[in-house]
Amino acid sequence: MKLYQNEISSATSRVRIALALKGLAAEALPVTILGEDAESRQAGYRSVNPQGLVPALLTDSGVLITQSLAIVEYLDEMKPEPPLLPDTAEGRAQARSIALAIAAEIHALLPPRIGLHLGKVFQADADATTAWNRHWVGEGMAAVEAMIAGHRQGAFAVADQPGIADIFLFPQAVSARRLGFDLAGWPNIAEIVARLEAIPAFQENAPAPRR
Repeated sequence: MKLYQNEISSATSRVRIALALKGLAAEALPVTILGEDAESRQAGYRSVNPQGLVPALLTDSGVLITQSLAIVEYLDEMKPEPPLLPDTAEGRAQARSIALAIAAEIHALLPPRIGLHLGKVFQADADATTAWNRHWVGEGMAAVEAMIAGHRQGAFAVADQPGIADIFLFPQAVSARRLGFDLAGWPNIAEIVARLEAIPAFQENAPAPRR
């Protein structure tokens, strides 16, 4: 397998964590994502992934899978142990709800292309873009905290072993701290992240800070 990735990308971090938990390896193919001249914005990479986003996974059979949730679920189906989804329909739905609340409602508003657009169309400077990011991260993570608190039954977000919900939560929590948030304001998230930080698959595959 080959993984088109960028180390600062929290979406890439999700897939790298899943690969590590599964004990799977993928050749890393770095793709730059910052700035107008980023590789992700060029025709060469758009011919691979028309969205121009990372991650993208090229399977051993030559099929390209985009979107981190689809990739993580593919890995879970390809190698079922350890399972990344709970064994009940309700548990699986809850895990996906948390993952999508992060991927579709928080992270979707934060990538570099959003910052570039804010600057070009609305003349948003770096401080304004940071304020934008903090607003949506704060609002979104508060909602995720409430979602977890409402049905949490184990040591992690949904169960007693880390799974898809935690794979999506961890990189977003790391990014939130880098934006100046104190995770203590979200006590369930803070407790879960502290446990995840002790697991090498998570600790070693956290998104790198932007330089």
